[in-house]
Amino acid sequence: MIIISSAKISTANIFKLNIISFAMPDSIIEVKDLVKVFKNFKAVDKISFSVKKGESFAFLGPNGAGKTTTIRMLTTMLKPNSGSILINNFSPLTEQHEVRASFGIVFQDFSLDNELTALENLRFHAQLYSVPKKLADERIEHLLRLVDLWERKNDFIKTFSGGMKRRLEIARGLIHHPKILFLDEPTLGLDPQTRNKMWDYVKKLNKEEGMTVFFTTHYMHEAEKYSDRVAIIDHGKIIAMGTTKQLTKTTKTKTLEDAFLKLTGHAMREESGANIDKIRAAAKSWGNR
Repeated sequence: MIIISSAKISTANIFKLNIISFAMPDSIIEVKDLVKVFKNFKAVDKISFSVKKGESFAFLGPNGAGKTTTIRMLTTMLKPNSGSILINNFSPLTEQHEVRASFGIVFQDFSLDNELTALENLRFHAQLYSVPKKLADERIEHLLRLVDLWERKNDFIKTFSGGMKRRLEIARGLIHHPKILFLDEPTLGLDPQTRNKMWDYVKKLNKEEGMTVFFTTHYMHEAEKYSDRVAIIDHGKIIAMGTTKQLTKTTKTKTLEDAFLKLTGHAMREESGANIDKIRAAAKSWGNR
């Protein structure tokens, strides 16, 4: 998608960017006219976008803008009211197993079992995806070494720091060799050193294995540094999309953060949903497999 024009909206201190879309023959995520309504509230309002294979794609927006709702629809945890989605050429509505096999996901909230060891957590996840034991053991060792946790494989998760848990969750999400990695604010609450190291792992996988990365973050410098393209969603609508250079040029700003604020305004936003909703949705979705 490319930006073609901009016009100021008088009712809000933002710039609405008009976007023209085109189908990408090498896309791995295709979303068209996606809508999700909760009672009388339209959380996602007819959005369309594509993500190319091997692309690092940042999905940004203020609290309550529709980011997590969109990710939940892309990852089979929530059914849309209308519109279409293709993940690796499979539909989350009719081909859930194939879609789930195509992606790994890391939520902003830790979801490891604290009473299990690192090794036990990864083995359990491998069983969920029916990875043969011998192959699972090989991948687990490789991934634990990749995230510098092999020496801690037999330690209980409750002894891990937040950064160690996040690195382990990334390893867990990669056991079944997904084509797409979804990261929903994965560095929230982590110190700068740990954030940088985590992104080093992700970019290594993105570049060396061609894995598509779809992530949300409130750290604008992360999106600016680690994404190939950015989509900005606000009030359920995608209001801008393009590279950081395109967005800053169109909004006449110097940084992605400045462009983001010019597009979405400076008003404080409240979080639209409790984190427990994600867990409940995930449990219900997996229970209906």
